[in-house]
Amino acid sequence: MNESVLDWSTANQALLAAELAWLRHGLEQQIDDGQEGGGSVSERGPALARAVDDARNAMPAPAAIDIVAELFGLSDFERLVLLLCCGAELDAHIADACARLHGNAAARNASFGLALANLPEAHWSALTPSRPLRHWRLVEVDAGLRLVDSPLRVDERVLHFIAGINALDARLRPLLTLREPPRLIAASHEDLSKDIVARLLNSPHAAGLVHFDGDDLYGQQDLAASVAATLGSRLYTLRGEDLPGASNELDQLQVLWERESRLLPAVLLLQVSDSTATNVMASFVENLRAPLFVSSREPLRVQRASWTFTVDKPDAVEQKTLWRQALGARAGRLNGALDALSGQFRLSAQTIATIAESESDLDIDGHHAVWHAARRIGRERLEDLAERINPVAQWDDLILPAAQTGTLRQIAAHLRQRMRVYEDWGFARSSTRGLGVSALFCGESGTGKTLAAEVLANELSLDLYRIDLSSVVSKYIGETEKNLRRVFDAAEDSGAILLFDEADALFGKRSEVKDSHDRYANIEISYLLQRMEAYRGLAVLTTNMKAALDRAFQRRLRFILNFPFPDSELREAIWRRVFPSQVPLSGIDYRKLAKLNLPGGNIRNIALNSAFLAADAGEPLGMAHLLRAAQSESAKLERPLADVETRGWI
Repeated sequence: MNESVLDWSTANQALLAAELAWLRHGLEQQIDDGQEGGGSVSERGPALARAVDDARNAMPAPAAIDIVAELFGLSDFERLVLLLCCGAELDAHIADACARLHGNAAARNASFGLALANLPEAHWSALTPSRPLRHWRLVEVDAGLRLVDSPLRVDERVLHFIAGINALDARLRPLLTLREPPRLIAASHEDLSKDIVARLLNSPHAAGLVHFDGDDLYGQQDLAASVAATLGSRLYTLRGEDLPGASNELDQLQVLWERESRLLPAVLLLQVSDSTATNVMASFVENLRAPLFVSSREPLRVQRASWTFTVDKPDAVEQKTLWRQALGARAGRLNGALDALSGQFRLSAQTIATIAESESDLDIDGHHAVWHAARRIGRERLEDLAERINPVAQWDDLILPAAQTGTLRQIAAHLRQRMRVYEDWGFARSSTRGLGVSALFCGESGTGKTLAAEVLANELSLDLYRIDLSSVVSKYIGETEKNLRRVFDAAEDSGAILLFDEADALFGKRSEVKDSHDRYANIEISYLLQRMEAYRGLAVLTTNMKAALDRAFQRRLRFILNFPFPDSELREAIWRRVFPSQVPLSGIDYRKLAKLNLPGGNIRNIALNSAFLAADAGEPLGMAHLLRAAQSESAKLERPLADVETRGWI
């Protein structure tokens, strides 16, 4: 423990003991004299009064009881009432004296009547609800027949503070979380912190409201903690969904926190989310008379005067600097991979610091360790919104014409080199729109559209998420837009590849406006176009009907890739690669198999089904097993097999 703190604690205890001894002497004197009414200090024991003065002069800083009196504006009499209540809890002799003055051995507590009769400078207003003792709940009035007879008890939190122990009220601990000052902070956020501190120090409003919006919720926490630390305060966070709905409970929370903000001192950060009850949040924000930070993704509408600052995740250049600061000398072991990390992931400074600490040993495969740690963190918000596909397919698994394969490799290059092109070469400075990589994969079912997305994800070590349109599109006005926003916001952290599979229903031609639903449908599509242009990851749309897409929509896509139905040569290549090397084969004629007029997806189904047939028969996989599997696949598709397709198989 710090020596100065220890000295203050010891001196505070000595002063409290001296004041209680002086107070006890006065009560006992009243009992002995059988008198009512207070006396002067000299009449209550000059020696004890001098001891109080000596103890106060020895204090290196104001005593806790005097801090409370100053913070909450107590009169001299109210201070003594509070001291009396503390004495009844801490000093058995004072409790005995209270019982004797009450004429009841069981009434060992203070009361307002006892205080009025025995303490100097008494006034009746001390216990009105508007005065500090009751407004700030420094003392609690127990139920009694009359106010003067009701027992008075010091609040436990206040008692501990006066005794020299300053800890968060136990009633608030389940709701609040202490946030330490940030270990790492972006330079732009640090500059913003200095601006906010200057505004708060120069503001005529002591109870200021600072609102943070934007996509960096961790950054908002760090910014608030930095400001609080600069102002000499602690920062506690409160989730908006934890605000009590009952008005009396909300009022108690408000008063207790206002008291805590002075005693600790501390600042509160209210974290507003979609699940926060708007009316409860507004009531708390409007009525709280203490400095308050509010954090949310979207702008907040309140009547209370406030400053609003947008706090987004650091850009790629700042993230690269943060990685260097967090990793220190270890950054050199990443083999120049910081550009790729900074360009791919949008992470807060707090997240970067956490990853750097968790990946303490980067001597072996350091780049991949950090990369995969960033991927894991980026998944957190997406897992409940989309289906994650584990990409295992490689370039050799994809049988396409050279032109289509070349376009896919271009897409991979755009994602790998975005940091260099956007930031180092300056393309991002001219416009923030169109920085994403959006692609449309067109072709019949089974021609390799989803497989191509898997290959890209595997090549780039990115997560691939398939978006279920049935969970996105809503018949309710505005809900589809909200759902799309949640998906894109969640994906921004990791730059995951988003696969809108069979997206015809959502991305069809924008309809002519005939009613309000048509108008909102067009608004939803326009919102989607906007988000795709701004999304820095890869958004892949697949469709079987390219002609159904609006031309305005197509203009905003960076790549449009047609997946042709495979000709005989491509089908033969697919058949030659569809069987793993471990499969025992017998008499396979790939040229004959290529006559089967089906795309790659169906070919893979037939190969897999034939493998099960062969395994069940205990035989090597042959043409007979493939014929049976092809017949089953044909029946599923309701497409009869032509004789020419299977002639000569067996």
